Amino acid sequence: MVRYRRNFIPGGTFFFTLTLDDRRSSALVDHVASLRAAFRETRSERPFSIDAIVILPDHLHTILTLPPDDADFSNRLRRIKGRFTRSIVAAGVPVSSDHRGEYSLWQKRFWEHTIRDDRDFERCVDYIHYNPVKHRLVATPSEWPFSSLHRYIRTGILAPDWGGDGRADHRNFGERGD
Repeated sequence: MVRYRRNFIPGGTFFFTLTLDDRRSSALVDHVASLRAAFRETRSERPFSIDAIVILPDHLHTILTLPPDDADFSNRLRRIKGRFTRSIVAAGVPVSSDHRGEYSLWQKRFWEHTIRDDRDFERCVDYIHYNPVKHRLVATPSEWPFSSLHRYIRTGILAPDWGGDGRADHRNFGERGD
């Protein structure tokens, strides 16, 4: 059995994928305001910066940077997942539970990748912003409303038509096999 070891680096920058247990669900976009509130509330308690994010119906990708003296991303992600789950349950959304009575909205774990350098960061940001096109949700990245791409465009980091000209080589960034 392979033992996976998380790479806890104080002040590190990390790429995460969080996935719902039911891959046919659209809970994340259906309740995006609750998800944003979960991020905001967690960030007010345990600071971090969101460098990039895309919220898709059944999963999200994000790049977070932690404070210089802090490497605890696991508890932040646990709090985000828990807050979102409690919020939608309180709103009356039916969420199944497992044999122990715990809600089974999210997959138990998350995927994490430590950002190694500027090129790695850029490749992961590109992957995040292009992901809605990859999943055939839109024809161009700028059409997807739940993406930090719009912030990157507003601040002039990326052009408004980024990834929409068919020239984005999405094979060379992000997760392998996703």
